[in-house]
Amino acid sequence: MVAVTEVASPLIDESVFTGKIFIDGEWVEGAGGTFGSIAPATGETLATVGLAGPADVRRAADSAAQAQREWAATPHPERAAVMRRAGQLWEQHAEEISGWNIREVGAIPPLAGFALHVSAAECYEAATLPSAPLGSILSSEEPRLSLAEQVPVGVVGVISPFNVPLILGIRAVAPALALGNAVLLKPDPRTVVTGGISLVRIFEEAGLPKGLLQLLPGGADVGEAMVADPQVRVIAFTGSTRAGRSVGELAGKHLKRAHLELGGNSAFIVREDVDVDQAVNLATWGSFLHQGQICMTVGRHIVHESRFEEYVSKLAAKADSMVVGDPAAGQVHLGPLIDEVQRDRVHSLVQDAVAQGATLAAGGTYDELFYRPTVLANPPKSAEAYCEEVFGPVASVVSYATDDEAVELASATEYGLSLGIVSRDALGALELARRIPTGIVHINDQTVNDEATAPFGGVGSSGTGSRHGGAQANIDAFTETRWITMRRDPGQYPL
Repeated sequence: MVAVTEVASPLIDESVFTGKIFIDGEWVEGAGGTFGSIAPATGETLATVGLAGPADVRRAADSAAQAQREWAATPHPERAAVMRRAGQLWEQHAEEISGWNIREVGAIPPLAGFALHVSAAECYEAATLPSAPLGSILSSEEPRLSLAEQVPVGVVGVISPFNVPLILGIRAVAPALALGNAVLLKPDPRTVVTGGISLVRIFEEAGLPKGLLQLLPGGADVGEAMVADPQVRVIAFTGSTRAGRSVGELAGKHLKRAHLELGGNSAFIVREDVDVDQAVNLATWGSFLHQGQICMTVGRHIVHESRFEEYVSKLAAKADSMVVGDPAAGQVHLGPLIDEVQRDRVHSLVQDAVAQGATLAAGGTYDELFYRPTVLANPPKSAEAYCEEVFGPVASVVSYATDDEAVELASATEYGLSLGIVSRDALGALELARRIPTGIVHINDQTVNDEATAPFGGVGSSGTGSRHGGAQANIDAFTETRWITMRRDPGQYPL
């Protein structure tokens, strides 16, 4: 897709920073008060935004349900046109929104640019859904026409996290809208401008009728109200495994579907036949991109014993060479962690691993929210920095002797999101991958990848499977299946 290069007027201006939320096409006072959007790199307050409360969810859900009926009946070319315009607007406003992503989220410019690329791509792909085949003809033993039709679920609740707020919001919002649904969006309040206001403004400018996208930033009480609301029939949640379990449990109580994209502790297997420099290049991106605050981040580096010492040495040297700082102030490799709570958790896990016997090959220090990229060699398998999701720039490296041992190490986790394997024997690597349960596999690549056309999801404690990406996964996620039969004449029954 060729990027639109015309200069666009500001999309996000002072008019939206009034401490309000967005319901039924209007900026209104939220029951949750206000919240300051803080730049983690500097501590600067970037904007004052509104917070919703449970009562706002009820109002928004009712408004969305009313708007959805007319939207679902809108001819498919009109819904597709809104999605295409949204894609163009992401491109037109890329510099502006990237700036917010860099300042508010702490993303380095290449990641912020990639998020804008994916956001546009998600809308362009969503534009193909309104005209996609939404049903099939079924065989029947009766003299009738039997059909399965995919129909909109109605209102979809989208709960998105702070770390990559554009991608992790738009990948559910765009297909849900395209398929004729309305959406309630609850972004993390810490990144509400990037992950909430920008989406609202894009779709508003694209011509989406009012009431179809409602913005409800808030805390756990808002999420619980969204899951419990009878108008909301499907929940798309991205976040921690702990929070996801609560969402899934509450959704089950209310008999509604919850698509859960949760945590990870992805393995990266380095086989004996690799070029170590190439493997380290992949590993650096996989472990340290966005300060490790990505669910697909490489957490466990499982390296053949013949390459282990060289790998650790070169990965540590690379980590030591990386620049950590404010991505809005100059070129850096890593920006800040999101807040002090996350920084302190990361540091505690690193210190605990070292206390248990891990070798600190690089990093393990911080300045304010800037945590140095860290390499832990030979951590105990019980150390949380090795066996749990860290969500920080920490690479744990262990060795293996045989393929069977590599499979055992990679599989010894409750998570099953992404897997990377590096080898000169790609087919052999694929055979190895088939023995390790994950939702995503990348041969001769690291674990952090995303495309709008690809199904994305994990197994085990990483979630409930591929629920985003690609036409079929999106249709399955955001529609219901209705069985329809038609006879020429009324049927005859014996009673």
